[in-house]
Amino acid sequence: MALGNRSTITEFFLLGLSVNPHIQALFFVLFLNIYLLTIMGNLLLLLVIRADSHLHTPMYFFLSHLSFLDFCLSSATVPRMLKDLLSEIKTISVRGCLAQGFFVFITAGTEAFLLSVMAYDRYAAICHPLLSGQMMRKQLCVQLVLGSWGLSFLNALINILLAANLDFCESHTINHYSCEVPSLFPLSCSDVSTNLLVLLCSTLLHGLGTFFPIISSYGCIVSTILHISSTSGRSKAFSTCSSHLIAVIFFYGSGFLRYLMPTSGSPLELIFSVQYGMITPMLNPLIYSLKNKEVKAAVRRTLGTYLPCSR
Repeated sequence: MALGNRSTITEFFLLGLSVNPHIQALFFVLFLNIYLLTIMGNLLLLLVIRADSHLHTPMYFFLSHLSFLDFCLSSATVPRMLKDLLSEIKTISVRGCLAQGFFVFITAGTEAFLLSVMAYDRYAAICHPLLSGQMMRKQLCVQLVLGSWGLSFLNALINILLAANLDFCESHTINHYSCEVPSLFPLSCSDVSTNLLVLLCSTLLHGLGTFFPIISSYGCIVSTILHISSTSGRSKAFSTCSSHLIAVIFFYGSGFLRYLMPTSGSPLELIFSVQYGMITPMLNPLIYSLKNKEVKAAVRRTLGTYLPCSR
């Protein structure tokens, strides 16, 4: 990434969410609490899944990786944003900006793949309950997770390498609180048509390639549920995938819209970024624990083991 010789700008200024000091103070308190809840919620879920043998199934194996990804995705941007909210100088080096963009890209991309894999796991469990153990054997689960990381790494690497070859010689102000790849294009005096085309194609391929399996899996799941005669059976079957469906709506509803919409520094862009980068990682542990009896029971057993006085 030899960009020092070609770029006359060595650092960017992050405009953030607001320039009003009073609003910045409120944002700091708000997002600090969100980040702490995200860290505690996802680490607790990781601990519970690892400690409780009842949760050593494919569904919770994937959920533990989802918690790790949410931890990483939030940590890629929030600590830096909190620091900037308390600083008068909100600058980041070009290399630091590209590094942050890479980590946001790879963690968000891996989460999209993982949500697709989790939909297939729910399809196997509901539509083929007798064969689900063979369909989702441990070796395949590990391969699916590694494949998700590998494909997302390749996607992120291609886009970041292209961004690293841009010349930044005009405005150095990013109308955002973090360095996301689309936010860099308006700052470049190079031709960004190739970058835009690659970003659009990779986002569409990534998005549709992960979203279509989710749609097809849930189409089969809904068809199977409708053929269940008892109301309690239908309710139980739906409850096993409702948490995942909520997580999918939150993530896809904001993440891919952020990367498909034109970059303009609008409040809507910031809202989408906050939604998929901060709010969703905080809500996922709550969604999967509050709506899941197995997780709630495992939390009580785990706390009972590590905190005997709570019994």
